[in-house]
Amino acid sequence: MDRFDDFIDRVLTHEGGWSEDPADPGNWTGGKPGVGELKGTKYGIAANTYPHLDIRNLTRDQAKAIYRRDFWQAARCDVLPPLVGFQLLDAAVNSGIGRAARWLQLAAGVTADGKIGPKTLGALQSIDPNDLCYLFLAERLDFLNDLSTFTRYGRGWTQRIVENLRWAARDN
Repeated sequence: MDRFDDFIDRVLTHEGGWSEDPADPGNWTGGKPGVGELKGTKYGIAANTYPHLDIRNLTRDQAKAIYRRDFWQAARCDVLPPLVGFQLLDAAVNSGIGRAARWLQLAAGVTADGKIGPKTLGALQSIDPNDLCYLFLAERLDFLNDLSTFTRYGRGWTQRIVENLRWAARDN
């Protein structure tokens, strides 16, 4: 069963409306504060990833279509246990598919190359989804805690993961 619509609605509770924080690298087309054009973020769709989009006028339905194509399908969330698929989708939206895939691979004990292919999917078959979810979230928190921007954005990131742990309890 395709849970994308339910899961993206959850993600969009974290990814609010329009933001033009000049300190946020994602709001700049160059991916760094002051580099490129400050186009902002809306529904989590960021200028650094989609520099040619009219971010300010992006609709929720357009954002959802981007998330289905470029995140849900690209990260293979649709073939994972729902408990893990949601967590991977949320992390991919927040931190990029490659980074989220590496966290999943580290949690699964396979080579962390950032690509979810046959080896990763095969390894996931032998791991309890609950254990995988907890290990994945631990990798995510460990990474976020080491970021230089944690003092500015860390409270929001950890609150997001707290809410995701609540979702995990409902999804298992």
